[in-house]
Amino acid sequence: MNARSRQGFLTLITLLCCNILSACTGVFLQPDRVTHYPNRPLETAAIDVWITSVDGTKLHALFMPTSTPPKATLLYLHGNAENLSTHAHMVSWLPAQGYQVLALDYRGYGQSEGIQTIDGVHADAEAALAWLIAQPREKIGPIIVYGQSLGGSIATYLVARSTLRSHVTALIVDIAFSSYRRIAREKLGLLWFTWPFQWPLSWTVSDEYSAENVIGQISPIPLLLIQGDADAVVDVSHAHRLFAAAREPKQLWIVPGGHHIDATFHPEIRLRFLDFLQNAIATAPQIPAAP
Repeated sequence: MNARSRQGFLTLITLLCCNILSACTGVFLQPDRVTHYPNRPLETAAIDVWITSVDGTKLHALFMPTSTPPKATLLYLHGNAENLSTHAHMVSWLPAQGYQVLALDYRGYGQSEGIQTIDGVHADAEAALAWLIAQPREKIGPIIVYGQSLGGSIATYLVARSTLRSHVTALIVDIAFSSYRRIAREKLGLLWFTWPFQWPLSWTVSDEYSAENVIGQISPIPLLLIQGDADAVVDVSHAHRLFAAAREPKQLWIVPGGHHIDATFHPEIRLRFLDFLQNAIATAPQIPAAP
């Protein structure tokens, strides 16, 4: 390869890398407005709810009530792709067990307004928590935040840093990458043309909302981390890093043979999940009333 060809090749690689980095939001946030599984019933009652985020963006959520007074209400923050028509099925089993669910679609997802941004989805999670806190206590009960994948990272930052954290009884993180920068570096390392640049390029990705940097602030709120050891999307090392950075009370469940966010498909994990909820509620301190 002569000098001119080498320079052209390096220019091409640089342009490709720049395109990748300019699409970082697209890597982390991949919404659509398609109704997925239109012929698959949710198998629980669901009420459309509209929540206003801090900048006025209207967000769509599904509220799945129980038929009896709820044991608790879970704020469910889903993963990075598609929308609630996919993810709501992950939590639709909980109302039959006595747990209500508020499942949020971030901005740009499904019926929610706006365009997805990392800052925006974190603000949206806070708005959903505020909406729950504003509801009559007898209709909501204790509040538990439950995040999956990207939602796990969002949930961790929310509970660690929100001024509303005193209203949260427990946090459940079902797969989460430890930091935006680390997961970006790992994904860059999968491509032959970005592999040599994975370290310098990853440093251009903001780690402002890094779960690993804030998870130590969750305590004394009980924390449960769940991770499959066969997850091809988020490596199990992320869970170990988060667990090491967290403070008591904390639990880490590694699911043998578990893949990405499939833990509650396993009957034994589902039973342990319910036990965790029950114990967290039983040992929770008195939650302050909404102002």
